[in-house]
Amino acid sequence: MEILEAIRGRRSVRNFQKKDIPQKIVEKLIDALIWAPSAGNLQARKFFFLQDAKLKEDIACAALNQDFIAEAPLVIVGCTDSRISGRYGERGKYLYSIQDVAVSIMGMMLVAHENELGTVWVGAFREEGIFDLLNLPKNLRPVAIVPVGYPAKIPSPPPRVSRHEAVEFR
Repeated sequence: MEILEAIRGRRSVRNFQKKDIPQKIVEKLIDALIWAPSAGNLQARKFFFLQDAKLKEDIACAALNQDFIAEAPLVIVGCTDSRISGRYGERGKYLYSIQDVAVSIMGMMLVAHENELGTVWVGAFREEGIFDLLNLPKNLRPVAIVPVGYPAKIPSPPPRVSRHEAVEFR
């Protein structure tokens, strides 16, 4: 699969089959996360792979009752690591570490799509709820929840802005 084809073909999936993800594919998802670029190569990010049914239900509840989260066989929670601020100050803590998580998740989503898995980025959640459920240390901050699984239904492509609206040459 070509990369642009993967980018254009990936969809936000919220309906999952009750089918486990082979460990070999889970390992590929992990590789995609850890091989993503990061600010100063500090890798100021941490990912939690959740498979426990009760924990996924609790995460879905903390994510404003988005119940589809609990239906996915795998839920990944991406966290920033504030220890990056030692090198980059506040900009590192409040921007670079979020960028690190975002680029990692995008790469992982493309690898998931390549392996016929569906994903969706969930950013709407009660941060303190996720913090408590995962018993996170103070240096970690949850910024994204990504359910992963085999799609039960693949949505149609959403409309996109025109190239003219999205890009400006100067």
